[in-house]
Amino acid sequence: MTEKKRLSRRDFLKKAGIGAAAVTLAACAPQQTPTPQPTPQPEAKEKKLKAAFIYVGPIGDYGWTHAHEVARRYLEERYPWLETTYAESVPEGDAMRFIDRYIQEENADIVFTTSFGYMDDTIRAGEKYPDKIFFHCSGYKRRQNVGTYFAELYQLFYLNGLMAGALTQTNKVGYVAAHPIPEVVRHINAFALGVREVNPEATIDVRWLFSWFDPAKAREAAESLIATGVDALTFTEDSPTVIEVGQEYTEKGQPVYTFGHYSPMQQFGPDSVVSGRLVRWEVIYEDILAKVYAGVYTPENLADVDYWWMLKEKTVELGGEFGVPINPKFEDALKAKTVNDPLLGEISVYDLIFERLKAMSEPTVVFDPFTGPIKDQNGNVRIPEGRRATHDELWTIDWFVEGIVAEIPR
Repeated sequence: MTEKKRLSRRDFLKKAGIGAAAVTLAACAPQQTPTPQPTPQPEAKEKKLKAAFIYVGPIGDYGWTHAHEVARRYLEERYPWLETTYAESVPEGDAMRFIDRYIQEENADIVFTTSFGYMDDTIRAGEKYPDKIFFHCSGYKRRQNVGTYFAELYQLFYLNGLMAGALTQTNKVGYVAAHPIPEVVRHINAFALGVREVNPEATIDVRWLFSWFDPAKAREAAESLIATGVDALTFTEDSPTVIEVGQEYTEKGQPVYTFGHYSPMQQFGPDSVVSGRLVRWEVIYEDILAKVYAGVYTPENLADVDYWWMLKEKTVELGGEFGVPINPKFEDALKAKTVNDPLLGEISVYDLIFERLKAMSEPTVVFDPFTGPIKDQNGNVRIPEGRRATHDELWTIDWFVEGIVAEIPR
């Protein structure tokens, strides 16, 4: 997160509470002059904040939108000063119509636009409504009243890749991908880096959906990959369809290892899901809303506010369900597979996963999967030895690493 003004969440929540307490104390203070009696005044009302959320998928998708919706409901229940509203399944070219409604008709104070394709509409809204606050999820354009935020997953994709590389019996791993944008390319690369670290012979194939939510296409893509010999699958698509396909094949005696995405999906594939990537959007939303409520964030100071929160901020979590980083059914297989690490020596993949998890969760982040030397799929060095990819490099990445046998549509 590149944020210039940083205070703890506790400080902001405390500050948010002070205003209401001060009003109450003032209302209850004894009068200094008993007569004449003052004219009764109406009780001061607690300051309210109204936030609107615009979702690209249905709240029941059990993926990206579902995870945002869980956070919205949690925060509205937790904070009496917060009122929220939302719109689901909003096409990426239609966000402005909903923003106008929330600002003009419902008088929202802050609008969260939660998909990459809403970026330009969010910037236009910021220009149109300079006294309102906007936050865009997964984008890179900002202005004085438009900030950006993202719960970044590449660390978890890398860890899932370690598991997939260790478990695959065919040395063929697959990825069902939504759109060819830097976010998805970054995640495919991180997954591939993990796969190849423990299994240099493995290859990673990709099928593109050109949609965030399309269970029918996701099923077709997963089955297409399995037909080529792929036996480990991950994805970026907002349903548990790929998980369900993996479970079906596993039940038929053809094991397919899968990894959940955004929401807890192990229940859809108890014999297939190895792990996954979980998001706690409420961690970011709570920080943003508390700072808006406390007056720290205003329509004049958001141009440099960019949340890029990961493991160390506890915004993301490893696992197919919360509290279960690895499905116990696969622990023995991961413990049986060993690799030689330059620093750790001979180590089981199971132990390597938790060493890496710990290193990426520390405040200093002592390990990053995008540390060179890293070559692209044509053998060209893209990240030199000893150097980590920068935030901007990762945010704009448009090339595949070694081992990926698919292409990025141009």
